[in-house]
Amino acid sequence: MRLDRRKFLGLAGVTGMGAAIAGFSAAPAWATPKFTGNPFTLGVASGDPLPNGVVLWTRLAPEPLAADGRGGMPDRVIPVHWEVAEDERFGRVVARGVERAAPELGHSVHAEVGRLRPGREYFYRFRAGREISPVGRTRTAPEAWAGNDGLRFAFASCQNLPAGFYTAYRHMVQEDLDLVVFLGDYIYEGDAQGTIGRGHLPNAEVFSLADYRVRHANYRSDADLQAAHAAFPWLMTWDDHEVENNYADEISEDPAQTPEAFLRRRAAAYQAYYEHLPLRRAAFPQGPDMRLYRRVRYGRLAEFSVLDGRQYRSDQCDATTQPCDPADPSRTMLGEEQERWLLDGLARSRSTWNVIAQQTVIAQNDTDPGPGKQLSTDNWNGYQAARQRLFDGVLERGVDNFVVITGDAHRSMVADLKQNFDDPSSRTVGAEFLGTSISSGGDGADLDATCRNWLAANPHVKFANARRGYVRCSLSPDEFRTDYRVVQYVTTKDSPIKTQASFVVENGRPGAQVDSIQ
Repeated sequence: MRLDRRKFLGLAGVTGMGAAIAGFSAAPAWATPKFTGNPFTLGVASGDPLPNGVVLWTRLAPEPLAADGRGGMPDRVIPVHWEVAEDERFGRVVARGVERAAPELGHSVHAEVGRLRPGREYFYRFRAGREISPVGRTRTAPEAWAGNDGLRFAFASCQNLPAGFYTAYRHMVQEDLDLVVFLGDYIYEGDAQGTIGRGHLPNAEVFSLADYRVRHANYRSDADLQAAHAAFPWLMTWDDHEVENNYADEISEDPAQTPEAFLRRRAAAYQAYYEHLPLRRAAFPQGPDMRLYRRVRYGRLAEFSVLDGRQYRSDQCDATTQPCDPADPSRTMLGEEQERWLLDGLARSRSTWNVIAQQTVIAQNDTDPGPGKQLSTDNWNGYQAARQRLFDGVLERGVDNFVVITGDAHRSMVADLKQNFDDPSSRTVGAEFLGTSISSGGDGADLDATCRNWLAANPHVKFANARRGYVRCSLSPDEFRTDYRVVQYVTTKDSPIKTQASFVVENGRPGAQVDSIQ
């Protein structure tokens, strides 16, 4: 039985948060602020590009790791000026404005800039008092009807801070990209400290808003992550660790947490997530609820459907605590509303490439190379009827060039998506490109036991690798090219990078074709 959300919102004090996002705050204004240090310690970012604009983000935090989560800021509203220019020296400023950074939202800034030109590079910066932020670079999407010839983006996920250095981002900023898509596990909620001097702060599992703020600041203090945010606009979604490992809707993994207690935790986590990322006001959380699924178009070339596979899902099956049938049609990964939104949007799409940006493996990934099956219940294999509804819906609606990009598994994989995975001769619905982690899992290996089992037990799987890195995608009207960029190690700094494998999806030919594997 679901909780009364209206009652919960009243108890959670969401009204004050809503007023803050609208530009109102109970705190007094501070027109000429003087800070104890640099207020832009967490850098700058942009995201959710449209043809006429982007979201610009920063958060004022001269003491970003202060234990109270306030970032060293007073309970005052600070005017933060922003400007956008066509050149890095800001000789040709094309837009400027001011936002009110309120203490209710951790003095975060989300400036939704409009009236920009489509498909253009811009530079941006902020000013608070006499302090000026670093300069960020962004790029608008092309006009919705434009027949653009190319799009280059990278996707990444799973950046456990204590597990490794973000060397992959250092290489990513050298790429010529239009966009970065992040597929979840931006932070980890646990108390891990690791062995390389990048331990979690606070040194405990996080539950409160103050602690989630400190944890985000802990991650955002990394120079390579800041550089990647400053270099490209990002399109974001989450998985589980932004709140708690393997949560499902209002159900905690920990049976000791009641739904009421967990929703309070989820509300704190969602607010901190919003405060630290370049998201539009449409994503502003209402207590424990936050609408994150959305679409972004890149002309007639590509349409991204960004999914939320955590907030609306049924609980995971478990033989002991939650016995159920993964093929039960009442079970859902996306929730009824999001599932309908996805299929309706795919049916209306006129884009060449229909890209689904989502969290967990959707292909059947049996890890038993023998006659039996061993499937994860946390990814789509635990929600088989929901997956079948999606695949059948894609075929029934005549959706062309269906491509799924995925995170979570800390491994790379390329798979054809079959209408019936148990029948290799069944129709191919599309292709899945699973990207490895930025750092989670440590150094990894070219092939671990899981990768070997995937290749042995699943004829639709064409590639697997357990190194760290990111995936670079180059789209044209004729093909969707995917390059797996891997680093050799993350537990020490400065690993080189190489392209481990490349695959191509040809327009009108479902499934992935090998271009090269090293």
